[in-house]
Amino acid sequence: MTVRIGHTVKAVLFQVHSIAGLALALLVSLIALTGAIMSFEDEIVDQLNAGIMQVPPRQIPALMPDVLVARLKAEQDVGKVSAVTLSSDPAAAAHVRFARDENGGRPASLFVDPYDARVLGSPRGEAFFATVRRLHRWLLIPGDGKGWGRPITGTIALGLIVMLVSGLVLRWPRRGGSVKMWLKPNLGLSGRGLHRSLHAVIGTWVLPVYLAITLTGLYFSFEWYKDGVTWLLARPHAAAAKIQPKMSAKPTRTASSQPAPPIGFDQAWTTFQREEGDRFSKALLTLPAQGTTIRIRSWGKASLLETTRDEFRIDAVTGQMVSAERYADKTFGEKIIAAIYDIHRGAILGWPGKLAFMIAAVLMPLFSVTGILLYLSRRKLRRPAQPPLGRLVPGE
Repeated sequence: MTVRIGHTVKAVLFQVHSIAGLALALLVSLIALTGAIMSFEDEIVDQLNAGIMQVPPRQIPALMPDVLVARLKAEQDVGKVSAVTLSSDPAAAAHVRFARDENGGRPASLFVDPYDARVLGSPRGEAFFATVRRLHRWLLIPGDGKGWGRPITGTIALGLIVMLVSGLVLRWPRRGGSVKMWLKPNLGLSGRGLHRSLHAVIGTWVLPVYLAITLTGLYFSFEWYKDGVTWLLARPHAAAAKIQPKMSAKPTRTASSQPAPPIGFDQAWTTFQREEGDRFSKALLTLPAQGTTIRIRSWGKASLLETTRDEFRIDAVTGQMVSAERYADKTFGEKIIAAIYDIHRGAILGWPGKLAFMIAAVLMPLFSVTGILLYLSRRKLRRPAQPPLGRLVPGE
């Protein structure tokens, strides 16, 4: 009876694995390949733009950000500035980003000389990687993160988890402790046998990577998943603050009220420099969509990861520090939450981790192809054999 139940469970899992694989093969491969393309985006962009990211260091102080923006606008027909990246390195160019225009498009960013606001150029590869990122995250569906693309890619990630778990159960050999059974493909086979061996064994190799990618990717797809991870790993007061429903901040305006004057970076930048001194390597200053609180993300000089950063919120009018969230003060669980993006792309393990995750992502189409070939061969085997036409006689 136990054996029969086990066969029934495996038969159900086999059908679930096959249906999910056939339904998601193309989309999973597309998301994996776009993720592989972005694995070394930072290194590629830095290499492509090495000539415009550096300036000759000078003995004069760099321009304050508001003066930099004002001079840039005086010399160039540019849109509304949304963010500026400044560096403590006297040889690093400033990086200016712009808000979306009326059509929803975002103008190309510019590297600018921090001493005289001279435009050095737009970064090559920026538009390409922006398109790849939108394809990876939202399948280029209109609305980006606020449209249907986000839950669709999240559902695909859930489907991949179903395939991974069911595939592991179906893969479990009779000698579960045998490393050879788990990890060595039988390359002496051909046809259906070879396809099955490659599908199962290579799938075993990359299964931990795929689980890491999907479990962290869900964090960016579903609010309920993000809230659950925050509740599980963050301190109670931090989790409660992050799980609070987001209220729409619609400013009330009376008939006599006037639009708020535009705010600048200088007050917040002065407060940040006074607070941090020369401990940072670069800082990203972002203007708020509403209100007067500027967000400043800064990275230390020894920081090697995107997520090992400090975050400050400073009032742009008064220069008062609203909040300071330092990476060093986070608990272990909060550091995991902060590093989810770097875990997702393997950067938490340095460039070897990024390379391993990229190779695993590139291999995803292999499972799609071998899975489809196995499905077609099963259908062929199940098809009843037809007698040769030459042997048919009247009445048969």
